[in-house]
Amino acid sequence: MAGGDDKRKDIHSAGIPVLCRACEARHKGVCGALTEDQLVRLSRSTTRKAVSKETPLTSAGEDVTQFSNILGGVVKLSKLLPDGRQQIVGLQFAPDFIGRPFSEQSDLTTEAATTLRICSFPKSALEKMIEEAPDLEHRLHNQALRELDEARDWLLSLGRRSAREKLASFLCLIADHIDPEGSEDTNGIHSAQFELPLKRTDIADFLGLTPETVSRRLTEMRKEGLVEVTQNRYIRIPDIDALRDATSSDG
Repeated sequence: MAGGDDKRKDIHSAGIPVLCRACEARHKGVCGALTEDQLVRLSRSTTRKAVSKETPLTSAGEDVTQFSNILGGVVKLSKLLPDGRQQIVGLQFAPDFIGRPFSEQSDLTTEAATTLRICSFPKSALEKMIEEAPDLEHRLHNQALRELDEARDWLLSLGRRSAREKLASFLCLIADHIDPEGSEDTNGIHSAQFELPLKRTDIADFLGLTPETVSRRLTEMRKEGLVEVTQNRYIRIPDIDALRDATSSDG
């Protein structure tokens, strides 16, 4: 029976490029709006590569020449302040799209927060596909709206929540994207585990806190049993629902 299912999947995906068949960006991301023929043509100009942690991807003010789908890892988005400092304004995860179509220049600096896998293609190739596939433009538009909603949610977190609530919200955000399935024990309690994609100084920057405050609140959560910390970067959340409760209450 399983062999029959695999055979039907192979037939269904027969016209799709091999590299695209298991790609999360095709199923959940912007490429899902493309036909098999369009995927084949786009794949001729795409490049898949691994990017080392802390490698810059784009710089604010530079000309836009290509776009990328995130296949794995985390991307850090920053804006340059007038005094030369950088402020982290967002994070992106698979299968998010890096870049803003129809823009001549990038308005953000993007950097690999973790080891990254991306699929990149020229700006001209994507814009040609947008002309042929209106659904692709709709998907890009919907992603921009989703990112706007997420930015508004963070404004709420930064403006109305305590330091503890902010840190709990951040950990839930990472868990939801890096380990969305998690695991469930015999009592039905869901847990999650992941490596922190940001250094504590960057977490503090992202949340509008000091590094010392982040460390103190994380220590408090560890003592309360909300999180387990190994080697200062590996996080296990024994009960994700309990941590979600901490995002709106100081307990």
